[in-house]
Amino acid sequence: MANTRELKNHMDGVRETQKITNAMYLIASARMKNARKELEMTRPYFSALKAEIKRIFRTVDDVESIYFYPENPVYDENDRTTYGALVITADKGLAGAYNHNVIEKTMELLSKHSDTRLFVIGEYGRHYFKEHGIKIEEDFIHTARNPNLQRARDISGILLEEFSKGALSHIFVIYTDLEKGLVSKAVTTRLLPFHRSYFTETVRNEKPVTSAFELFPSANAVLDVIIQSYISGFIYSALVDSFCSEQNARMMAMNSAGRNADKILSALTSEYNSVRQASITEEITEVSSGAKALKTEKD
Repeated sequence: MANTRELKNHMDGVRETQKITNAMYLIASARMKNARKELEMTRPYFSALKAEIKRIFRTVDDVESIYFYPENPVYDENDRTTYGALVITADKGLAGAYNHNVIEKTMELLSKHSDTRLFVIGEYGRHYFKEHGIKIEEDFIHTARNPNLQRARDISGILLEEFSKGALSHIFVIYTDLEKGLVSKAVTTRLLPFHRSYFTETVRNEKPVTSAFELFPSANAVLDVIIQSYISGFIYSALVDSFCSEQNARMMAMNSAGRNADKILSALTSEYNSVRQASITEEITEVSSGAKALKTEKD
């Protein structure tokens, strides 16, 4: 059994660790709050872009774009074209199963379509694929910890260039979506090409488009420019959602660590009190025995 000094040192160590987990919890909470605030500030702009794309499809006939499937696409189950996947992980661990879930989704896509080029965000993902001998086309440093619109534009520019020249037939984004109620879920979303129905479906209480407008130099040219901005917004949203999901997962992990620390402290305190009580009892017994021996000797 450990002595009181060892138990006291152990308890002090647990308390220091608990201070760190509490600090990490507060930091993650503040970061998530700021990131969601920035996303909400930019969301109206990209919602307006989607509305304008709808107007183009509803008011102009025969709009063709490389960013959309044809009207009647032909699906090939044995597709041998090259896919691109933007994989968003974190730079750090200590976030529960956050990184593992994204990696698992990526491996599912690779198992279904081996000819997939990976564009990786986050040190965790970069190290994982490197250790497992999986080739990375390009990685983006420090983007996971600092998601911003400019980085989203840079990433979308690289992906769109590869898509436009035909090097990639499909582009997927694998990230963690923070749903309502702070429930995180790793998802694989096809970014390109779009289905026209994505922009032509009518939303409840949506006002119909009745007024015509002129597009210069052409509807196709305007649509291509708007789509590029919209894709940048989608990637930015995925970056922020992933960042918020990471912080939420870290908050939950630190909260769980704090509760475990309380349990350990409770057990150690009980053991410390028992050892201390046993030590006091032993000292009292020794004093009593000594006094009795002295009295006997005197008699």
